[in-house]
Amino acid sequence: MAETIEQRVEIADEPLFRVPPELYLNRELSWLAFNERVLEEAEDPTNPLLERVKFLAIFSSNLDEFFMIRVANLKRKLTAGIIEPGPDGLPPQALAPRLREMTQRLLERQQDVLNRSILPELRTNGIDVQAVDALDADDRAVLSSLFERDLFPILTPQAIDRGRRFPHVSNQSLNLLVHLKGDEPDARYARVKIPAVLDRLVRVPSAEDEGAGGRFIWLEELVAAEIVRLFPGNEVLAVYPFQVNRDSDIEFDDTDDDALDLLHLVERQLSQRTFGVVTQIVVDASMPVSVRNWLVNQMHGTERDLYVVDGALALDGLFCLLSLKRPDLLDPPLVPASVTVQDGRATEPIEWDEADVFAAIRHQDVMMQRPYQSFTTITHFLGTAARDPNVVAIKQTLYRLGKNSPIIPLLMEARDDDTQVAVLMEVKARFDEENNIALAHELETAGVHVNYGLAGLKTHCKALLVVRRESDGLRRYVHLSTGNYNAATARTYEDIGIITANEAIAADVSELFNALTGFSRQDTYRTLIVAPPNMRDQIISRIEREIAQHMEQGRGRLIFKMNSLVDREVIRALYAASIAGVEIDLIVRGICCLRPGVPGWSENIRVRSLVGRFLEHSRIYYFRNGGDDQIYLGSADMMERNLDRRVEVLFPINDPAHKSRIRDEILPAYLRDTANSRVLNADGTYQRVCEQPDATGEFNVQRWLIDFYRR
Repeated sequence: MAETIEQRVEIADEPLFRVPPELYLNRELSWLAFNERVLEEAEDPTNPLLERVKFLAIFSSNLDEFFMIRVANLKRKLTAGIIEPGPDGLPPQALAPRLREMTQRLLERQQDVLNRSILPELRTNGIDVQAVDALDADDRAVLSSLFERDLFPILTPQAIDRGRRFPHVSNQSLNLLVHLKGDEPDARYARVKIPAVLDRLVRVPSAEDEGAGGRFIWLEELVAAEIVRLFPGNEVLAVYPFQVNRDSDIEFDDTDDDALDLLHLVERQLSQRTFGVVTQIVVDASMPVSVRNWLVNQMHGTERDLYVVDGALALDGLFCLLSLKRPDLLDPPLVPASVTVQDGRATEPIEWDEADVFAAIRHQDVMMQRPYQSFTTITHFLGTAARDPNVVAIKQTLYRLGKNSPIIPLLMEARDDDTQVAVLMEVKARFDEENNIALAHELETAGVHVNYGLAGLKTHCKALLVVRRESDGLRRYVHLSTGNYNAATARTYEDIGIITANEAIAADVSELFNALTGFSRQDTYRTLIVAPPNMRDQIISRIEREIAQHMEQGRGRLIFKMNSLVDREVIRALYAASIAGVEIDLIVRGICCLRPGVPGWSENIRVRSLVGRFLEHSRIYYFRNGGDDQIYLGSADMMERNLDRRVEVLFPINDPAHKSRIRDEILPAYLRDTANSRVLNADGTYQRVCEQPDATGEFNVQRWLIDFYRR
């Protein structure tokens, strides 16, 4: 065996080193396994009730996007007759039925936990989701008035007959198929789209309502109960709800030399999203089989696109319940801790918003971990720069901002005759395109220089550069992060960032912006690892260095924390490191295509996934490096799309105190977690760590981090 290991390690960087297909887990099945872990959080009775509702809604939202993007891609392969298997050996024709079977099973579990557990517990806590038939005459009369006032004027019944073809059903729409009695023997149908003007759960008005509870009915049930108003003179035989998802994976051909205006190209192609091929049709179990088949045929779908559930559809509508004033049914509110720094004026640390910001950054790198520390650390830094007369330039990349972002007004405030403000606004950020386009127009109107990205690439890195005139010349200050400049998601997404005046990092970021906004073809940097062109090569070379040092002196160690691990070459390098004896811990929240614990290949690799109150979003890459530890943070997962088709940045942690915090406290805490973690088994299944109790009892890393930063 030793000879085999040496041979494998020796040729690990050669094409001869082949990883057999059975050592790769399928990407799509791995993603569904991740969403199953989200569903398990909804099933977990130890979570607060409305937090369980939130996870149920997230599960639905995730699944919709999966069908709009990943299943759409699979369906294109099936339509094109592609039979080539993926890295795991599964061809599209074999993968499709497995995805359908697993999805149907998960949808049934979702309905089961909703109907058997969550709805009864909501009722016990004064939040009663009722059927329309259970309401008395007075309640029905009040709701009929609401229907007449707020819904009837905007509903559009669309008849389907010889003269009126089946109407277009838009993406992510919830609809009613109305079966009408006609004079002819053939069935008569009409379609009614459920509008989004009201929440999916409509409150039954009550004098006692204070926003903390009450009685609710599903919006589509209200429309169905009043459906005869839309078809006077007709007898309604039945009403069947159905939901549709379509291919929404827009391909922006921005490499075409004739497509000079990227902004207009994106605006034009966004209109295609609603007309994509059907990828999923979800119907209620009450719909007869003959009607289901007719509907699928009318939608130009196939049998594999059809899913049947016994209960309410489109459960992302449950998000509306989170606005109820019920703190007793939610996790305790998190008040982010302030960042404390030293700025040379006092011997004791002071709070960030009281410090001389630029003096503090010159004194020491500033590191913050959201949501445990406040997002205002970033807005205060940017606001200080915007109002400082000595700041001569501000440059920033923006990927996902959300609504009412505090970043945009600050950038507009900074723009004057003495300050150049430049923004790289990524208008191809999936499902944020329209919001980003609107913000780009707003910035341009204020005189900010806006670029829209590079041809063929998405700019996914998170970087902010401030150039300031000081007594000894110009000095650059840089913020780099694993997460977006999004104040809303900063309350629930875990991310880590630094603010630094390190000259080498600042010089690299300056050159990165030149590459993003100009014609620079920079491919090497002093300290940053940038994709493209060579992030994959640099990560693999560091893994190979770890192998070499381990074979010389032992104690090889790698710890990677990321959202997804898919890239075959990086996986191959990790297998080689395991074969050589390097100890490897992978904390992979979502997709993991590496199979751990396989004899002769991955005995030294452990994989865990954390799904908890906060979305684990930071990417951390730790290399022991023979005792001279290296830690990189950044925006990049180890996926082909990140390494080849996105502008990504990994940045080093140089400050000894911050390096120690990550190496000795944060990463070990993640590896100790028993409350939120599942371990990936060699057979591709996940198992809760809490099912393997140890003597120390349950440990929740997210609660520990809350306390850690409070201290």
